[in-house]
Amino acid sequence: MPETGPAPLPDPDTAPRSGRRSRPLRVAEAIKSWVVERNMRRGDRLPGEAELMARFAMAKGTIREAMRILEAQGLIETRTGPGGGSFVGEVTADRAKALLANYFYFKDLSVADIYQLRRALEPELAAALAGKLDADQIAALEGIVARYPRPAESAEEERDQHVASLAFHRKLAEFSGNPLLGFVVDFMASILADLTVYRRLYDPPNRALYDRGRASQLALIAALREGRAEEARAIMRGHMEGAEALMQAQEAQVMRRFIAE
Repeated sequence: MPETGPAPLPDPDTAPRSGRRSRPLRVAEAIKSWVVERNMRRGDRLPGEAELMARFAMAKGTIREAMRILEAQGLIETRTGPGGGSFVGEVTADRAKALLANYFYFKDLSVADIYQLRRALEPELAAALAGKLDADQIAALEGIVARYPRPAESAEEERDQHVASLAFHRKLAEFSGNPLLGFVVDFMASILADLTVYRRLYDPPNRALYDRGRASQLALIAALREGRAEEARAIMRGHMEGAEALMQAQEAQVMRRFIAE
């Protein structure tokens, strides 16, 4: 059915979570709504500039700025040459995590903040995966643990082991059949890895954290392989609780050193 008028723009005075917004931002939101209403998918072609100007009753400069906003967000892709134009894009998981990390950079996250969420989600993820992983997936988890067969002997080695250990949890998230759960768990592991490096939570090396963490991961792999869901949940819960306590102690030690300096 043909559309006879321009799509209405969101009212900046009633739009939630913001005050007045610029006209290009309002047009960008209207274009996104228009795409969603038509159930458009990645790769679908968007109307040309002239049609967008007519559809949204806006000048060329406003439309171009709105399209630049959407392109910066990863929501549209522009191609040149024959067959070129603007197409619906898709925000990648890596881009979404990078944007979220930038947001939380200014929130002064603590180890306790991160583990509060990890304690709630990761035991359930482990239980859900018990008995569901194939031989290649189990081997991938074992391969990660094999990266740190012995305790670190330097701060730099400890840092690398911390990051590798968190890769174990990111791999579990990858295996999740729930894209939202998988994304959140992966993001938490990613931001904890960044926090560990930025705040030097790996210095000095923490033997207790290594021993407990590696033992928990090996026990968890066995429970996952054999389909013991309740045991997998309990192992992950204990791992989260123990790791949080040890990481908080490490964080406190780093802060004492910082104050002393």
